[in-house]
Amino acid sequence: MRISTLLISALLLVSSLPGHASELLRPYKAIYKAQWDMGISFGGDAIGQLQRKGDRWITSLSAEALIAKVHEFSEFTVKDQTIQPQHYEYHRKVIGSNKDAVLQFNWNTGTVLNDVAKKPWTMDVTEGTQDNLSYQIQLRLDLAAGKTELSYQVADGGKIKTYPFIIVGTETVTTALGSFEAVKIQRDRGPDSKRETFIWCAPELDFMVVKLQQVEKSGKEYSLLIDKLEFMDP
Repeated sequence: MRISTLLISALLLVSSLPGHASELLRPYKAIYKAQWDMGISFGGDAIGQLQRKGDRWITSLSAEALIAKVHEFSEFTVKDQTIQPQHYEYHRKVIGSNKDAVLQFNWNTGTVLNDVAKKPWTMDVTEGTQDNLSYQIQLRLDLAAGKTELSYQVADGGKIKTYPFIIVGTETVTTALGSFEAVKIQRDRGPDSKRETFIWCAPELDFMVVKLQQVEKSGKEYSLLIDKLEFMDP
């Protein structure tokens, strides 16, 4: 199960949107109240961050409780409104079930080195391919640019997968930060899928996710609800 936030925006609720990635992306730290089901249900905090490091950005998500710890991050660059992932890592420690994955992109050769369970292999990637966190930033930029066809090629599990999204509508979401008129978006997994992912984003907060709910095929669920948010200097 991927534990990651999905950063989204709303086309119809914002009268003026930033026209350049440097105007849209601002470093931040967000804390979410989380409920997880990894065979054992528990609650805790999840911390999402976006940081700048020279000409590179780092987006990350971390969650920790007594029985589990998850950390995921992506280092990427931005060129002509396009996110280009450079390095991605996913680390999960749960009682009886650990997982580690590292992806290293080489855009000169058009390849990505996958290292899962210390078994590295290389596969080809085309321009625009994302990782499991960087595509969320690309989604955010695309919506801000007025795009409505939202589909992404993502290097995941040694394969290139397609992640399409649908804008469902708008709903009011009440959080510790206040109530927000948010756009509800759904991961389009097809009519017969038993997995469901819904995300609510508040344009007032620079398109930050304020709520997320996911149900896995097994029936296991997890959810995020924003609790604190701090924007930082670039």
